[in-house]
Amino acid sequence: MRSAAIRFLFSFRAGVAALAGLMLALSFPTFDISILAWLGPGCLLLAGLGANGRHAFAFGYLGGLVHHLVSLHWLLHIPFPAGAVAGWLALSAYLALYPATWVWLCTTVLIRSRAPLVDLTWRQRTVWCLACAAAWVALEMLVGRFLTGFPWNFLGVSQYQTLPLIQIASFAGVHGVSFIVAWCSVALLCAIACVARRIVRRAPIASPSPMVTFRVTLASDLALPLLAVVVMTVYGGTRLVTPQRAESELRVAVVQPSIPQRLIFDPQESTNRFNRIMELTRLALATGPDLVVWPEASLPSFEEEHYRALTNLIASHRVWMVFGAEDVEVNREARGEPEYRYFNSAFLFDTNGQFAATYRKRRLVIFGEYIPLERWLPFTKYLTPIDASITPGPGPVWFQLGRTGARLGPLICFEDVFASSARDAVDGDTDFLLNLTNNGWFGESAAQWQQAANAAFRAVENGVPLLRCTNNGLTCWIDAFGRLRDVGFNGPKDVYGPGFKVFRIPLLSPAARRGPTFYQRHGDLFGWGCAAITVGAIARARVRSRTLREDCP
Repeated sequence: MRSAAIRFLFSFRAGVAALAGLMLALSFPTFDISILAWLGPGCLLLAGLGANGRHAFAFGYLGGLVHHLVSLHWLLHIPFPAGAVAGWLALSAYLALYPATWVWLCTTVLIRSRAPLVDLTWRQRTVWCLACAAAWVALEMLVGRFLTGFPWNFLGVSQYQTLPLIQIASFAGVHGVSFIVAWCSVALLCAIACVARRIVRRAPIASPSPMVTFRVTLASDLALPLLAVVVMTVYGGTRLVTPQRAESELRVAVVQPSIPQRLIFDPQESTNRFNRIMELTRLALATGPDLVVWPEASLPSFEEEHYRALTNLIASHRVWMVFGAEDVEVNREARGEPEYRYFNSAFLFDTNGQFAATYRKRRLVIFGEYIPLERWLPFTKYLTPIDASITPGPGPVWFQLGRTGARLGPLICFEDVFASSARDAVDGDTDFLLNLTNNGWFGESAAQWQQAANAAFRAVENGVPLLRCTNNGLTCWIDAFGRLRDVGFNGPKDVYGPGFKVFRIPLLSPAARRGPTFYQRHGDLFGWGCAAITVGAIARARVRSRTLREDCP
């Protein structure tokens, strides 16, 4: 058993799988070598082609494990070393199941012939490539929903800087970009495999040269996916150059206190934290903004002294304010001792310093904000830094900023990674999305950049800007086309330190609005379509396999 495992790990196929996983990891921030995403899926399939189902799954799992161990290494920055290592390994091991399943599906189920890939007809290879791309999207749909979902670093997110290409997200969501990248990658694998087979077979002298063969094969296998890329790029380019004239603008001052997570958990630091963010806020108010924003968990507590100081500051400058803090509610229906429910909330205060509205976070972080099966497995609370689970909020809320005319949809923490949460927070009158988050959990790492890259797709999908106010990066705003604006303080890479910024968010008149995007109206219709195609292809393959077994004596 040990010798077989060693042979597996040091085999050529295992090396190819590991390389594919590394390619995928390097395509995301902060490496940002996005071209590798177009090679990774095909390379991953290369490791599994020709292997039996069990080995194909194993090679896919190895590649997926390398991918997630590298791309999620920022989890090791959590200031609880044992929990950080356990979480990093457990999450990576779980997520690796999806690329493993994909390789197994593509190499043993979706392929219509038992003949080698290179012996298939052009039509068979084309159908197989499309089925592989649909299966990739179907598995993304699953990972984004199963066990509350973890839609982090989908394949399409690697292309967040390729603005013309990602405009297709306004129609198909991020899954549309994932589909085209996976399709091109698998088609390239088919083309190269066919060229290699023809060269190895030593075609007759009268046949075309290897270079001509290479070009013809590439053209035939890559024609359709490249045509799709061209069409998507032209569509995106047209969308980018269409002007949008703002009727007015909202001056938003965002404060980034950059408080280490260990101090957030220290009650003795509450006063120092409050004084630090208040000092930055006074500097920001000197610029005359319409709205001041603090990040998630920015207010240490609703102590009387803190509350008065904050509301007096708001009222004296006649400014709207949004900040994140913990909210507590007493369950009056509880018998015996009162039952308290805690919420991670965003609060809106008007220009008179009066409470105007609150939004309670709906998507909670497992082991960070809630403990699964807490009542039945009480020992799990010792695996987390939290004392009790937070209660999820009931639904979306919109903040209306009075005379400014601005209407915003608030999100908290990693809710800007969930396409459905952002879509719920946008209605026909929403001017922009506002996300308050605290990335102090992860120090100065790639987590901040990866979350911002994911958030860029929420702006494109819904056709509205998204403003991000964070504890220690990446505080910026993203326009409706996915451009990251005002990144950094003293430079584009200086994102983690304390400071404040003033954003000028365009407010479009009703006549200037393009109307809701197709994605905003219909959601993940494309993704569900890919899931249906995948299920249908699996069912058809099973029926065909059963028929073949019955026909064979």
